[in-house]
Amino acid sequence: MKRFLLLVIVAGCFQLNAQSNSDLIKHYEAYYKQMRSQGDMQGIINAMTHLNVLSPSVARQDTLAYIYMSEGKYVQALNTIGIEKNVGDSNIAVEVKAVSLKSVKRPALAIAHFEELFKRNPNALVAYELAELNLQTQKIAEASKHITYGIANAKDDMTKAFYETQQPYQVSLKAAFMYLKALVVYNQDKKVNIDKAVDILDETLKAAPNFNLIQLTKTELLRQKQALAQATEQPKN
Repeated sequence: MKRFLLLVIVAGCFQLNAQSNSDLIKHYEAYYKQMRSQGDMQGIINAMTHLNVLSPSVARQDTLAYIYMSEGKYVQALNTIGIEKNVGDSNIAVEVKAVSLKSVKRPALAIAHFEELFKRNPNALVAYELAELNLQTQKIAEASKHITYGIANAKDDMTKAFYETQQPYQVSLKAAFMYLKALVVYNQDKKVNIDKAVDILDETLKAAPNFNLIQLTKTELLRQKQALAQATEQPKN
């Protein structure tokens, strides 16, 4: 009789717990909708975190990580979703890992995920990310390959934003690829190719006169050219 009563009590506890869990899920689903309607991103994150704890799912985890990434919380995004490359990752998961790793200055790790994005959906925007990251890691041949693809496939309405000035600005994506092409040419031989790189920058500047980064880079390359010339001059007697 005692054993029977114990089983009844345990069964009742499980039922109450299940009911309580279901009520909490409904509560946080309603809370999530309310936070979305109010545009409260921290509230959305809190709601999604509770939902993922109460009823874990890959979709909820991916969504939470994406929200973190969208808010510039890249470390939190990676802590939520991890950094490993998994074949079964959703497109959202791959994008979160790629963008977040790039943003926390881990270009070598970010490349693998951008390569997966490019494999799933080849396009000039992802090619630009790959070109830039490969250039950062001194994989010049890989960078050049993606630049060639990007110049050939960038559409006229595609743009790239730059932030080195107080006021961010945009240039055509093709102009941005030409800028990277100049850097690739320079990196292929930093002593011999300065003039070739400057020629590419000058040509690009004609199409994108507001491209401030080109002016800065051109000034630096010409400074290096002058320094090399001075270093090779023979001392006068």
